[in-house]
Amino acid sequence: MAQVELPQHTAVPIDQVAEGIEGLRIAFVNIFGVRHTDHSWTLIDAGIPWSAALIRNWAEKHFSASPVAIVLTHGHFDHVSAAGELADHWDIPVYAHQLEAPYLTGEREYPPPNTGAGGGLMSLLSPLYPRGPVNLSSRLRLLDDGEDEIEVLPNWQIVHTPGHTPGHISLFRGSDRTLIVGDAFCTTKPESFFDAAIAQPPELHGPPAYFTSNWNDATLSIRRLSLLHPRILAPGHGKPLAGAEVEQKFATFANNFAHNGNA
Repeated sequence: MAQVELPQHTAVPIDQVAEGIEGLRIAFVNIFGVRHTDHSWTLIDAGIPWSAALIRNWAEKHFSASPVAIVLTHGHFDHVSAAGELADHWDIPVYAHQLEAPYLTGEREYPPPNTGAGGGLMSLLSPLYPRGPVNLSSRLRLLDDGEDEIEVLPNWQIVHTPGHTPGHISLFRGSDRTLIVGDAFCTTKPESFFDAAIAQPPELHGPPAYFTSNWNDATLSIRRLSLLHPRILAPGHGKPLAGAEVEQKFATFANNFAHNGNA
């Protein structure tokens, strides 16, 4: 198959998300680079298909060396697609929760989407999205359930936040209460990314409904994250949020959140 590259204008840097954190929005999804005190860095998530060149170009401009690892919040196509190519290029491992393993080792694909969930263009198009499985076996390092820190992300807590997928994780830095959430929740209406991701002011929404597998777990995960009292939110979809008011806004959102997957 011929190599395809996404045009440069589909990638928009998200500068200064928090201390030591740079972001990149590729079309409708965000990735993040996290610097460490020794000047090494870790890539969080790996974008949509054909985005590897965009990610490498961004990395070369913002970081002085290759990352030490890629950490995946989960294995959906818009968070994992460039992981294999990037990991081979940089010769680094890819970390994910052990419950994501079947979807990252070529064993299983994710369940089909719920096209009626939430309305919006993304829901209607969801049957066309790749569901895997991808095979990252040669690079994959699995996180045990309950493992809450790893050496490639020093000073960050790994929080298992199932619901959107079984092995979804979020990442929390207690020093400044920064929370990288993957798809545990969004700051744009997830079923209408193309309509809202750029023009809409950031506001809190649940995870993408069409691909969320367990709504009870998703709700509990959002409430668990609120107990961390975050003040900086870096989502997989939508714009980051920061400020003293974020903690209370997120607490209110979490307390009121309820979703049956159909609305």
